[in-house]
Amino acid sequence: MLKTVRIIILGAMCTILSAAGFDPPQPAAAKSQADEYEYPFQDPSLPVQKRVSDLLSRLTLEEKVSLMHQYQPAVPRLGIPAFKTGTEALHGVAWLGEATVFPQAFGLAHTWDRYLIKQIGSAVGDEVRGFHHLDPAANGVNVWAPVVDLLRDPRWGRNEEGYSEDPFLTGEIATAYASGLRGDHPFYLKTVPTLKHFLAYNNETDRGFSSSSIDPRNMHEYYLKPFETAISKKAAYGLMPAYNSVNDKPAILSPLLDSTVKRRWAGDDFFIVSDAFDPSGIVNDHKYYDSHEKAHAHAVKAGIDNFTDQGENPELTRNALTGALKQGLISEKDLDQALANTFSIRFRTGEFDPDELNPYSRLTDDVINSPKHQLLAKKAAEKAIVLLKNDQDLLPFNARKNESIAVIGPFGNALYEDWYSGTMPYRKTPLDEIADKIGKDRVSFAEGLEQSGFKSALTGKFVTAGRDGKQPLTAAADKLEKSAAFDAADWGESIFTLRAQANGLYVSLQDDGRLIADQKQPNGRTVKETFQFEQQSDGTFAIKNTANGKYLTAGKDGTLTAAAEKPATAAEKFSKTIIKSGTDEAVQLAKSADKAIVFVGNNPYINGRETEDRKDITLPPAQENLLKAVSKANTNTVLVVTSSYPFALNWAKAHIPAIIYSAHGGQEAGSALADILYGDVNPGGRLTQTWHTSVKELPDMMNYDIIKGKRTYKYFVGKPLFPFGHGLSYTAFRYSDLSLSSDSIKKDGSVTIRVNVTNTGGRKGDEVVQLYTSPLFKTRVKQPNLDLKDFQRVELAPKETKTVTFKLKQTDLAFWDVTRETFAVERGPYRISVGSSAADIRKTKRIFVQGETIRERNLRRKTNAEDYDDYKGVLITEESKYGGDAVKSSTTNAWIAYHDVRFKGEKRIEAKVASSGAGEIGIFLDHPQKGKQIGSLKVPDTSGLQNWKTVKASVRKSTGTHRVFFVFKGKVAIDSFQFER
Repeated sequence: MLKTVRIIILGAMCTILSAAGFDPPQPAAAKSQADEYEYPFQDPSLPVQKRVSDLLSRLTLEEKVSLMHQYQPAVPRLGIPAFKTGTEALHGVAWLGEATVFPQAFGLAHTWDRYLIKQIGSAVGDEVRGFHHLDPAANGVNVWAPVVDLLRDPRWGRNEEGYSEDPFLTGEIATAYASGLRGDHPFYLKTVPTLKHFLAYNNETDRGFSSSSIDPRNMHEYYLKPFETAISKKAAYGLMPAYNSVNDKPAILSPLLDSTVKRRWAGDDFFIVSDAFDPSGIVNDHKYYDSHEKAHAHAVKAGIDNFTDQGENPELTRNALTGALKQGLISEKDLDQALANTFSIRFRTGEFDPDELNPYSRLTDDVINSPKHQLLAKKAAEKAIVLLKNDQDLLPFNARKNESIAVIGPFGNALYEDWYSGTMPYRKTPLDEIADKIGKDRVSFAEGLEQSGFKSALTGKFVTAGRDGKQPLTAAADKLEKSAAFDAADWGESIFTLRAQANGLYVSLQDDGRLIADQKQPNGRTVKETFQFEQQSDGTFAIKNTANGKYLTAGKDGTLTAAAEKPATAAEKFSKTIIKSGTDEAVQLAKSADKAIVFVGNNPYINGRETEDRKDITLPPAQENLLKAVSKANTNTVLVVTSSYPFALNWAKAHIPAIIYSAHGGQEAGSALADILYGDVNPGGRLTQTWHTSVKELPDMMNYDIIKGKRTYKYFVGKPLFPFGHGLSYTAFRYSDLSLSSDSIKKDGSVTIRVNVTNTGGRKGDEVVQLYTSPLFKTRVKQPNLDLKDFQRVELAPKETKTVTFKLKQTDLAFWDVTRETFAVERGPYRISVGSSAADIRKTKRIFVQGETIRERNLRRKTNAEDYDDYKGVLITEESKYGGDAVKSSTTNAWIAYHDVRFKGEKRIEAKVASSGAGEIGIFLDHPQKGKQIGSLKVPDTSGLQNWKTVKASVRKSTGTHRVFFVFKGKVAIDSFQFER
């Protein structure tokens, strides 16, 4: 009877699967006629929560502790296989061997194409399953992607990993990619997408212990939004906290992990995994606790379900959790909750169920770099390319014309992988694909690199590299021959690479300090292939390897070693002989060609990457000089920029007629670019970040306030080099007949927006139609200049018109009201703007929105100090180790302000304050220095800013509406306050 019921239930499941587009075999074949499941958790007909509960009930406490580590061991007695979290899949499967390499995540976002991004995510998910088929224990289906950290500063080292400076666009692209990774089955997950990195993570310098100060408006309107979108839409099933602290609390311990992520957004079947070495970093980097037991206990209670630490060695995790249990810091019930979250996900991957029920079990390694995925990689690379400028319609080139092309620059015949890239199965470079399109006889190439030889002052001989990639660099050559020639590439900030002419490989630092030309490209967690040249007073150079920070020395036999601490002592001196000027060669080719293309950009392993922020956003000097020289030699010069972030292309924008931008585009990058250059494909990509003219337009890297810092297109008040959403086409588009379904939006209502878009040119092309809003009245707080609410990428044939439709909800216009700690929509007129970029608005309409009129503030209610309206010289800090925020002074004359405060004769104030060394908080009306002082809070020394003490003070009786300033003196903090009559 039991078996009959089970077959009926499984049969019903198969019917559901078939209706969803899957057609698994009949479940009766899954087990023999006589077999029954040994344990209830093995029964796929039971609800997940019942299966999880049964499994946990059978585990010993020791087994539970062992399963809290990233590398979950098998439990053979229960038939539980080993499981590993963390397969990298940012823009293809990484670190597991050759796999399809799609454009960088930054580039994928430039497509503004949700459907395409989901297709790519699905393809990557297929390949994850393919690798899993090869080695299930080593190649897990929990993927650590996508990265949804917002790109509020282009200097961030990991800019290439994110999508956009805009939270809506980031959320939409992340949802699309994660949805593809997840798959479309109603129950089984193709992979388990895990969002990185929660929260407010956008700097590499000191990331292990730096703190991002985030006030409530920035938190709710900006930093939380993309995470909320992808999780609440059930696209992502996992989350990874960031290394940094937020408001002085390590992100791995944030109360938001449980209160917001799990309880408000995620619901069932969701887990949180730590980043590598982050749990031990609570003690080692943040110095937040003095023991791993306390740190791990807090992390579990905060919502961490799985610990990534010490690689495959679980000892630290096991010992810390065991100790925490013995000390009573956590209970077995806490472990049960964490493991329940993890196993609920494991059940949905299908690993405990018959293969015939799980459609993704049929994916094998045949899908890896399949022809279908190669075509998708090319399509993605094409759609991600942005045409920044095209004066006099220099582009596209005509392949049928008998024109010669000079391909120039270090990116003309190279494709680079990045840290989270897969290994390219093949590389289609621009040079190869342009030559393939128009014929090799019409294409010339110059890399534009200086080729030099280096003579040791000690030996009087030239430095040579072995051809086999095994011999160390040695100053032993009498003549300047090919074996003694090196190509020096300038990557900016005085960083160079040296590639040996002897074998075409890059010079790399070895563990013993010797140098060998043995690398295909700069690579690794620590890049060992970069050098700095420091000119000495006598005209020679000391050469420093940037990996170990030491200068080259020469032994008696001439062998070079990076071993000297200072250039003035043991460092060897080298004279440099220029064999060939890359610029001179490039100029000659440009002069003899009909048109020239200069390829510049960044190396993803050198210029901005994990652990390395950029100091500037300019092109490397040698690349800029090469561009200037070539364009002077040939006015028909096109600039192609390949980079992981925006550049300040001021000279180029002013002097170069045509500019193309692409993030690193993967294995098909050259093919896509050649098709764009010659018009076989019309560019339709759009920028997802504001491109600035200088870092002078950016505030300090650690300024996370996008509102007061005037960051992103939302608040930037200058004229950008290229605006958010910008991108040109080889055709033109006309917008017409913008209409609204109503001239007002009711509370909790919506309006339908329609606009006609016509391709007025002679080529098929894509337009990205962007919908923005902005208030037309004086709002209570500063609102964005423009705010992206939706977008559509539409393809139009010549002369074709399509109607683009958007739906705007009244709640889409909400801002975070600090007076009540909730989202609110202000009543008044708003502008609906539709256009091609944030600076190219084509049509607008006015609409009246029914909402609230925000009342004057009542500070007689208990007010959290961080709910201020304005500030100077303060940072947000934690109220306690387990929750809450407060405000602390960070400079002299610091203050916080509360606007529109209605006074009705208040006589007293009560506040929770803290101080290191005692201080004072003056209370002023209308101005922090010149205003009327109505009181003062004397802050005693509480031996720390989280040791709160309640103090009371009298205030001068006031009436009317005022701005209230709390002015800090000393190292003081305030948690909350309340005026009293």
